[in-house]
Amino acid sequence: MVSNEVNQYIEKIIPARSEQVLKIEQYAKLHNVPIMELTGMETLLSYVRLKKPKRILEVGTAIGYSAIRMALACQTAEIISIERDEERYNIAKENVESFHLENRITLLFGDANELQKQVENYAPYDFIFIDAAKGQYQNFFDHYSSMLSPDGIIVTDNVLFRGYVAEESGLESRRLRSLVKKIRSFNEYIMQHPDYQSSILPVGDGMMVSIRNS
Repeated sequence: MVSNEVNQYIEKIIPARSEQVLKIEQYAKLHNVPIMELTGMETLLSYVRLKKPKRILEVGTAIGYSAIRMALACQTAEIISIERDEERYNIAKENVESFHLENRITLLFGDANELQKQVENYAPYDFIFIDAAKGQYQNFFDHYSSMLSPDGIIVTDNVLFRGYVAEESGLESRRLRSLVKKIRSFNEYIMQHPDYQSSILPVGDGMMVSIRNS
């Protein structure tokens, strides 16, 4: 993880976002909705721009922030995004419509562990972004990696979890300690996965980039 000073410096020089995008960021901050940190978001968008995927699967819509940002970064991409929280799903719909992106962003309501058949209708995916319940990351990866195109990329967010995967001292909550163990287990599982070459980037809250072996 980079120092706060370095992170703040990077955030200061990130290109300005539109008023519409800033409005979503402000809503997320005000209502404690977890969205990607700016440095992580910019890194994700760089991969999207480089890959130029035709179809993206996002596991974890929240209020539509990252789906909208990816759609704006790649004008030809179609995005399928899953959200299980009904209130956030409805807000995401409103946000997507406010950007007039409903023809390129399809929102699916439900638990990502239960929607494989529905998601498969849109497969294959050139790019999969996992940013949902961290304790379920391995399930999500196993459910949807089979729908990845041969030269596809999977990006998973929050894999460093505020640095606690390296040092969990100070975590008094049993639930958080259990979550840290699950994230560690996922990281080790993916880094040793025989079908993927993966790396962890210390940006945002930690980002895993997994590229299918050719």
